[in-house]
Order: sequence, then structure tokens, then C-alpha cells
Amino acid sequence: MSFGTPPPSNEQPEPAPEGGSGGYGYPSGPPVPGYGYPPGPPMGAGGYGYPQAGGPNPYQDPPQPDAPNPYQDPPQAGAPNPYQDPPAAAAAPEPFSEPFPEPFPLSGPSSTEPDWEALSERAAKERRRKRMWAWGGAVTVLALLAGGGAFLLVSGYGTEGEDDKPDSSASGSPKPGSSGTGENSALVAGDPTVIRDLSGSIGLRMGEDASVVPLGGRHEVKMRGNSKSYAQASERVVDTTKSFTVTARLYNLAEKTSRIAVSQGDGESFTFELGGDQVNGKLTWMFRVQTDDKGAAATAVTVAAGPAPKKDRTTLTATYDAEKKTIALYVDGKPAGKAEQVPAIWQGPGPFQLGRARHHGLWSGSWSGSMDRVRVFDTALSDEQVAAYQEGKLDSAVKPSHSWLVS
Repeated sequence: MSFGTPPPSNEQPEPAPEGGSGGYGYPSGPPVPGYGYPPGPPMGAGGYGYPQAGGPNPYQDPPQPDAPNPYQDPPQAGAPNPYQDPPAAAAAPEPFSEPFPEPFPLSGPSSTEPDWEALSERAAKERRRKRMWAWGGAVTVLALLAGGGAFLLVSGYGTEGEDDKPDSSASGSPKPGSSGTGENSALVAGDPTVIRDLSGSIGLRMGEDASVVPLGGRHEVKMRGNSKSYAQASERVVDTTKSFTVTARLYNLAEKTSRIAVSQGDGESFTFELGGDQVNGKLTWMFRVQTDDKGAAATAVTVAAGPAPKKDRTTLTATYDAEKKTIALYVDGKPAGKAEQVPAIWQGPGPFQLGRARHHGLWSGSWSGSMDRVRVFDTALSDEQVAAYQEGKLDSAVKPSHSWLVS
């Protein structure tokens, strides 16, 4: 070939038809899958250099059965497996089948406005409760007052007969229950344990179970019938070597055994005693004196009356006439029994007593009940004078030397 001479003409092959598998200048063949060509039959799951799916892996040793994992630490006994799911926790308790109650009952939809109806009902209930308490207290007080009134009516407490009022007659004599001194207190001022002597100056000190209580416009001493129920003077009041009269109004609660209202003496024996003694199984009013210093029963002289009524006020009056050497007993102003002769009354040691008497060196005959209008006269009142005294008409010239509980 020379420069400028065209190369020999050679015929070129036609391009392969579209879709052929041959290359340029190559005969066409079946289409090969690739860029811009339709896909061929599906290939295996593996890629280049990877084993086909389902086949053995030529690059791994076949797995050994039960062989340990070389990349894991051997499991420790009792230790959890970090490559396993943790064991399931215990089943949680089933929820309550019923819903929890509301902490406060709901009366309606929530609102900032108070429930006026509920408040009104609550206030009404409170008013009814207070009215019930008030009625209950009133009924209790009325029941107590009614019971106390019934007791007073039955027992005679708080009742005053004609002899309780000052006499308007010209005699001006003191009645049983009034001393004429104008004093209102039955106790010594400043010492509530001493009964005041409204006619003299000898008070009576009470034991622990004796007490002076008001009764209408006057007072009485109440005693429980035990060793601590008494009242005692600081000295002897009655001179038993001379004439005398002792009187007291009594309220008796006993049915049997000896019950002494007034006596004197604290040695071996009493010198006199006035009250009740048991005769044929019943309490009988009596007046007894001791004629010998030995205190023997054989030397005691007694004047006895009829049975002593229970829960009834009775005025006992005892007299000793030193000239006639006689002792006498009166019940409610009337002679009772038969007057007795005595050689003389022993003047024993010891003070005046209320509510007990001395027997064989011991206290006995504790009074059960109450008493008032206790008086001592330094003379033996006659039958007429005793009756007048009971009626509140005793001559004003006859005055008691001592008197207690007469106001």
C-alpha cells in the first residue's frame, strides 16, 4: 500500500439482530441475560464463589454433634445462659375481678358547689341527736327526782308535822326540832365533823360513816349500823347521880339485834342506854341503866315498851328521878311499860355517845338509820311535861342543858 492509496475494500458483516447473543461480527445466538436484556432462568441463591442454597458449605467443617462452642465460655453450674432467653417470670396474679370502691361515695357529678341537700340532712340529724340527748337527760333527772321523792315519802324524810314548826302559843317552849337559838347550822363552824351543841358547849365528833345531812329546814345525823357510825362528846354530859331526862327522835332501819341511839360511858360498861333491844325475836324500845360498876347483866335494870317500828319516826324520852329512884320510858310522849325502881345509877367514866353503847369493854349496838332532836335536861320531866314537850308546848322556863340537831 502506498500513501494516499485507499485500502482495499473488504466487506463487513452485518450487525447481529437485536436480541441475539452474538457479538459484533459473530453469529447470533440465544440471548444472554445481562444489562438491557430480559432475565433468564432464575439462578441459585448463592453468588459468585458461594455455595448454592441447600448444598454443603465447602468452606466450613461439617458440624459435629454435641460439640462445644469454641467461641463461648463453658456454662457455669447454676449461672444463667447469657445467650438464651431468661426464664419466664412467675405468672402475675390475676387482677381483681371487681373494681376498687371509690374512697368516698359520689352523690353526683363533681362540682365545686357544695351539696346543700346533704349538708341540710346532716344538720337535721345532728339536731335530732341533740334533742334525744336532751330528752334522755331530762327523763333521767325526773326519774331520779321521782325516786327520791318516793323514798322520802315512804321513809318520812322531808316531811314535817305540826311539831316541826315553832309554837305560836304564849308558852314559847322549844318544840322538838327547834332550839329557840335562831341558829341554822347543825355543825361547828370550820369543822364539819362536829355536831354543834345549840344549848351548851359540848360538840359531838362523828365517826367516818356518820354524816349530818339537811332535811327540809333542819338536819339529822345518818348512821350505817357499823363500828364507824357514831358521834361522841369530849366529856361526860349527864350526871347520873342526879335527875335527868334524855330524848331523841329516831328513824329505825333495823329489825333485829340491839340498836342503841343514845348512851354514856366508854369503860367496862355503859351507865345508861336508850334505843332498841331484841325481845322474842323482835326489836323493842327500851331504856336501861347500870347499877354496878362491874357492868354485869344482873345489875342492869330495863324498862321495855312495844315493838320498835321500822321506817317510822319515833320520839323516845327516858327519865331518872333521883329522889324517887325510878326510871321511866315514853314513846311519842306517852308512858311505855312500867316505871322501875333502882338503887342508884352507876356514875361510870366516859363521854356521851350517839349510835353505840359499851358492853364488857366493847362497843356494840351500832345504830342503823338516823336521828335528830337530841336533848338533855337536868331534871326528870313529869308525864305532863313529856306530853307537852311532844306537842311543843313545854313551859319556856324548862330549858335543855344540851341540844343537838334541832335546827
